[in-house]
Amino acid sequence: MSNSDTFIDEVTDELRRDQMMAKLRRYGWIAVLAVLLLVGSAAFLEYRKAQTRAEAEALGDAMLAALDNEDAAARVQGLEAVEVADPQASAVLALLTASEQIAADDLAGAVRNLGAVATNGEIPQIYREIARFKSLTLQADTMAADARKQGFDALGAAGNSLGLLAQEQLALIAIQEGDVVAALAQYQAILSDAQVTPDLQQRALQVIVALGGDPDLSGTPIDENNG
Repeated sequence: MSNSDTFIDEVTDELRRDQMMAKLRRYGWIAVLAVLLLVGSAAFLEYRKAQTRAEAEALGDAMLAALDNEDAAARVQGLEAVEVADPQASAVLALLTASEQIAADDLAGAVRNLGAVATNGEIPQIYREIARFKSLTLQADTMAADARKQGFDALGAAGNSLGLLAQEQLALIAIQEGDVVAALAQYQAILSDAQVTPDLQQRALQVIVALGGDPDLSGTPIDENNG
């Protein structure tokens, strides 16, 4: 290689370095900002995780403190004094409070709490379904049968996690109304469902026999422990 070629290569390399430094001076702040954002985001996420964990622990401690009382009414008062902002945590607190209100014979208060959960669109569906189901069962003596049937029919819709339990309640309402045929049909539908649990299956069998029916077990998923 000639001296002139070597000189040209050196000049070219120097120009490339100058251009690179110029670009770094011009755009380098973007890379620095990106690094700062990544580091800052990671730190913020860790802070939020720690804060969320601390809030959950504080809520759990408050609930346990409220429940650490032998008197049901005092437990209710303690739970009602717990403050919570998160909708899901609020639902759990309301369900727990309703349970203690039932223990304290405050059915009206329990129904109010359950109703608030059942109608809150910010709460996950499973909590709303549980609250609605419990509310309907508590109002067996105060709500018209047609209204309860409508409520359980909605809960018994396909894909509902409480569908089979809702069907059982519909069968019980039919028994109360003296409609044995409808009750037997409901219990047989429960027996035939692939999702039936062993306990519910056993209850359905017992009631069908008690009502003078003949359980159709063809295709029924009988649990081995129950024979």
